[in-house]
Amino acid sequence: MRKHKGLKSAALALAAFALIASACGSDDAAEEVTEETEAATEETTAPLPGAGTLACMVTDTGGVDDKGFNQISYAGMQRAEAELGVTIDLLESSSDADYAPNLQSFADKGCNITVTVGFLLGDATKAAAEANAGLNYAIVDYAYDPPVANARGLVFATDQPSFMAGYLSAAMSQTGIVGTYGGINIPPVTVFMEGFRKGVEYYNTQKGASVKLLGWDGTDGTFAGNFESLDDGKNIAKSQADEGADIIFPVAGPVGLGSAQFALESGGKVKIIGVDVDMSVSNPDAAEVYIASVLKNIDAAVFAAIKDVVEGSGVTDNYVGTLANGGVGVAYTAVPADLQAEVEAIGAGIADGSIKL
Repeated sequence: MRKHKGLKSAALALAAFALIASACGSDDAAEEVTEETEAATEETTAPLPGAGTLACMVTDTGGVDDKGFNQISYAGMQRAEAELGVTIDLLESSSDADYAPNLQSFADKGCNITVTVGFLLGDATKAAAEANAGLNYAIVDYAYDPPVANARGLVFATDQPSFMAGYLSAAMSQTGIVGTYGGINIPPVTVFMEGFRKGVEYYNTQKGASVKLLGWDGTDGTFAGNFESLDDGKNIAKSQADEGADIIFPVAGPVGLGSAQFALESGGKVKIIGVDVDMSVSNPDAAEVYIASVLKNIDAAVFAAIKDVVEGSGVTDNYVGTLANGGVGVAYTAVPADLQAEVEAIGAGIADGSIKL
């Protein structure tokens, strides 16, 4: 019995030792896992370079959901938030009376960079920049001459892709008549229209054709007088369609959505060239009416301006988006492959200077 009892005691001792060893091993493993988890957490939560930077945006009157230049500008802000870790803020302008108060509000907040959207904010942005020399500003569609030290202009050679769009519109027109119109008669609008006109003319010269352009003659044309009224867009598109235009290029922000709606209701008789963004994507309810869109890659320019501030270089020069640097371009939605290749070759010629606008 004693022997049996001794064996039992030994067995119990061995079992206890195993449990202790196992427990110690578990503690060691748990400690290793904890250390690895903490290291991974520290790596994941390491601050991005823009942490502590406040980037702000003041829109024009079209609003941040205009499916155009305000919206794509804000996309650049959101990219900076995601990739750089900046904090972003937004104020939308209901009228031009809001520009100065919105800018003052952001100056009071100490925004490290304030991005303003649109030519019409030019004077208000300049005044804010000059009154707040320690803050940075960037403005879409405006470049100051002479330069303002702390305000970068974000401008785009939109006549280049508009030329391509004019050519392809002339090539695809079944009636031999195409149209364009603007929101307000200001340079960032008319530069599109003039490029489009020259593209139509280039097609006529190259092909011995006589496609007619409505809405812009090189010095004056058709304008809605605003960037908000969809009804104006419908009415202008109807008027140009009544004159025979079967492809229309609205350069008018949300006004152009009215033209797309008219085209949708026309049952395919009228097609639209989108502006600023790929409108077949940003306006999916009317995607079928777009044959192409002239792209102005504002989001990339806005992101670059914010990134420069984050990296400490400030806003020391203007940005000019071209076909050569990818700042502008054309998105094709319903263009025959052979014509698309022809238009892309024209774009390459513009980019390398062999085709002069």
